[in-house]
Amino acid sequence: MARFPSKPLVLVGFMAAGKSKIGRLLARELQLPFIDTDREIEKEMGCAIPTIFRDFGEPEFRRIERETIARIVGREPQVVAIGGGACMDAQTRQVLDQRALTIWLDVPFEAVMDRLSKSSGRPVASGKTADELRELWEQRRPFYELAKIRIETGRMPAPEAVVKRVLEALQ
Repeated sequence: MARFPSKPLVLVGFMAAGKSKIGRLLARELQLPFIDTDREIEKEMGCAIPTIFRDFGEPEFRRIERETIARIVGREPQVVAIGGGACMDAQTRQVLDQRALTIWLDVPFEAVMDRLSKSSGRPVASGKTADELRELWEQRRPFYELAKIRIETGRMPAPEAVVKRVLEALQ
């Protein structure tokens, strides 16, 4: 059994890395609350993330995201999934370093593209070519690498296998 975390576990990684899915399963396994910061932002703003991007722009979304993450990781131990771009913000990284244990769900680019082809509602990916997405993926990787724990997810047979690897890493 994994040791009970003393602070929030924050899942980081590129869009479609499985942060929300893995986060829910991990929280259930550890009997902790689960929070998806994108869902929290949607509740607070009363609209969907793509609408926030469209109506207010990405800089305003990132400000709201930064404040939401700072508030959430100031709470008791829980599992938190944050947006793929949140780690790009220096203030957010500082808060995460001080108050949370970060876990990078590292997914190969090919798996990202496969997963994105099956989903919608990702404003940062909207209208981008595969080359543009690869460039974004490569830009963000150095920030994800700052996480305390790295879990490769792309070749895992099932989300439960990823959760098992996270639990092993928490030992």
